[in-house]
Amino acid sequence: MKKVVTFGEIMMRLSPPGYQRFGQARSFDVVYGGGESNVAVSLANYGIPAEFVTRLPENDLGDACLAYLRQYGVGVDHIVRGGERLGIYFLEMGAMQRGSKVVYDRAHSALSTVQRGMIDWRAVFADADWFHWTGITPAISASAADALLEALETAREMELTISCDLNYRKKLWKWGKTQREVMPDLVRYCDVTIGNEEDADKALGVKAPETDVVAGKVEAGNYRHVCEEMARQYPNLKTIAITLRGSISASHNTWSAVLWRDGTFYTGPDYDITHIVDRVGGGDSFMGGLIYGLRTLDDPQQALDFAVAASCLKHSIFGDFNLVTVAEVEKLMGGDASGRVSR
Repeated sequence: MKKVVTFGEIMMRLSPPGYQRFGQARSFDVVYGGGESNVAVSLANYGIPAEFVTRLPENDLGDACLAYLRQYGVGVDHIVRGGERLGIYFLEMGAMQRGSKVVYDRAHSALSTVQRGMIDWRAVFADADWFHWTGITPAISASAADALLEALETAREMELTISCDLNYRKKLWKWGKTQREVMPDLVRYCDVTIGNEEDADKALGVKAPETDVVAGKVEAGNYRHVCEEMARQYPNLKTIAITLRGSISASHNTWSAVLWRDGTFYTGPDYDITHIVDRVGGGDSFMGGLIYGLRTLDDPQQALDFAVAASCLKHSIFGDFNLVTVAEVEKLMGGDASGRVSR
């Protein structure tokens, strides 16, 4: 089986223990994560060969990050070393009616200073058939956006399937161009794309009618228009998915998704997630599940159902990575949501 390659920034994540606020913290829990690495870990857990490409500093923190990825079976042979530092983000976990907060400390990170030509993309893609990226990478810096464009040009020339998570991050687009000036030219290379309820609007200007994601109920049918309009504007897109999160509180969300594939519209199952452990990486876990489903399952509906179930389970796991197996996802897909002890 050929591998899936993902490209982006991985950061050190620092979180106060439990649900403490930043002002209460006297220590931080350390994990590593980032949108594209999260997808690679999901795929590796499902038995899909996955390679993560990034740039890490030549220091002990860069080494620790490499070791962290290796323990989950992710390929790291094409990670390049250099730059000043590893990016950091601080996460204050929300609970009930208090939302989570993120503070970034990633200026001058190793990936933000990556340059076109630093990564040998032909060597990276030599035994791959799928390339995945997110809208976070071009938001980091102009040079990261250019390195991504180089990867996309090579991947298209080598006839890989290309997927994108639109992943709009308001706090990151500060290098001179807006997401709507940059993202459309990159999305044109894609065969598959996903986003949440607002990503298509923020990144591409495609908005769903009459949406209300705060009230805890998201109407799946409203997003058919989004999928069809994106397919019209970006003819290469054959598969488009929208994750649907209804936020009742920080601890209680509804979760589902829709999928448009070659003109047919599919609606995923609805999950009521009442006691969220960690919602960071929820969209990435959906993407990992969708790539697995599209590569191994014959039915787009099954692929969608697998992705929604996989991402539902991610909400029960601390950290950015979705550390679940195919069997666990299939158990939930089969209707067993009891959470009973497995003996």
